[in-house]
Amino acid sequence: MAALRLLVADDHEMVRKGLCAILQQHPGWVVVSEARDGREAVEKANALKPDVVIMDISMPLLNGVEATRQLHKSVPQAKVLILTMYESDGLIRELLDAGVRGYVLKSDAGADLVRAVDALSRNQTFFTSKVAKMVLDGYLKPTKNEATEAAGSRASRLTPRQREVLQLLAEGKSSKEVAVALGLSVKTAETHRANIMRRLDCHSVSELVRYAIRSEVIQP
Repeated sequence: MAALRLLVADDHEMVRKGLCAILQQHPGWVVVSEARDGREAVEKANALKPDVVIMDISMPLLNGVEATRQLHKSVPQAKVLILTMYESDGLIRELLDAGVRGYVLKSDAGADLVRAVDALSRNQTFFTSKVAKMVLDGYLKPTKNEATEAAGSRASRLTPRQREVLQLLAEGKSSKEVAVALGLSVKTAETHRANIMRRLDCHSVSELVRYAIRSEVIQP
């Protein structure tokens, strides 16, 4: 039987190394690479074609939600397991829509990580009890949180590239730094910035940051 190939993505080195140590103790599992941010995770997954990607949500350059969306399109056979400290309804809905197959809280990783990866390796899903209940209840039901609902509605107006630009701007990157990170011209980055602000009805970078926090593009 071929080894199960794993990719671990987390911006905290100690967390990453700890996860790798747990996973590599399991017979037949191999961590083929590690990633420090969402963009690196997507690049390495495209190159290495892992079976399972264990990914944090709050990462620089590209968050776990957007990285999952990109992986679902470019490496559909790779199953994404989200490992995070956060468990908000809005975030869970986004991740389920993005195509995640598993969702484990970091506080439960010691007990659940191996079981979750094993489930995904057998084409099953693995969710914490709260997420499982949302799936059973029908997670697409309208949320009662009006602020999150409004933010989600506006986010749907953005293209995948604009969501990438939004995260970088919210992280404090200048248009020039955005251009370098995404391989764009400065003029194109500035055009994206202007279009994002118009679509989200934001009139300053501080408003963009507040929007990004409310919609959980970045964590405060």
